[in-house]
Amino acid sequence: MAEQLKEDFPEETPGDFSPEENPLPAGKEEEVSGVNLAALKAKYPDVRGWLTVPGTGIDYPVLQSKEYEPEYYLRRNYRGEEDVNGSLFLQWNCEVSESKNLIIYGHNMNSGAMFGNLGRYADQEYCRSHLSVFFQTLEGMAEYEVTAVIKADVQMFPFQQVKFQEPDGLEKYIRQAKAQSLFGIEAGADKKGVAQVLTLVTCSYEWQGARNIVVAVRKTTARKEKSV
Repeated sequence: MAEQLKEDFPEETPGDFSPEENPLPAGKEEEVSGVNLAALKAKYPDVRGWLTVPGTGIDYPVLQSKEYEPEYYLRRNYRGEEDVNGSLFLQWNCEVSESKNLIIYGHNMNSGAMFGNLGRYADQEYCRSHLSVFFQTLEGMAEYEVTAVIKADVQMFPFQQVKFQEPDGLEKYIRQAKAQSLFGIEAGADKKGVAQVLTLVTCSYEWQGARNIVVAVRKTTARKEKSV
């Protein structure tokens, strides 16, 4: 279904895109194909972005509902139809362009759908092979880098935290994530001035409330998307 969406809403290369103004890192090419997110959102207003983690099977639209029904998309697809797989969805109080921590949830499906492969990050070699995470929003395509893999519940790690009162609050969140990581990850180490992180969350089953959590820090400037 997600593949069909990408076919139905192919990304249009912005006519005013300038490599000089929006350079990719030296020797690096765009690794993922995007979608025409503005057109997709016009048809499905609850779409907030598109999450792609190359090589993991994670390549889906990200939805968001309201405070009064925060898990609306837990068992619904992007059309609002009942679907056992549900959708990837953003925590209700996250603002894509403003929040320093974007929390995205998805079902831990046995089939590997949605966040069914997120638990595989507990394997250090798998993690090292899949450090890049791409999140496309109306602001463009941004790359994030996995910096911590955690197995915890909300009492052990504050993964639901969206706002940080202290100027270095986000840096403290990253440090705490790295301190609780199942293993050390050089990516994102000692990052300062990080603008935003993605926190990917799905169920784990070792104890009640356990979660598989992957934290990734933003590393590139978003490539602007063409308006439609």
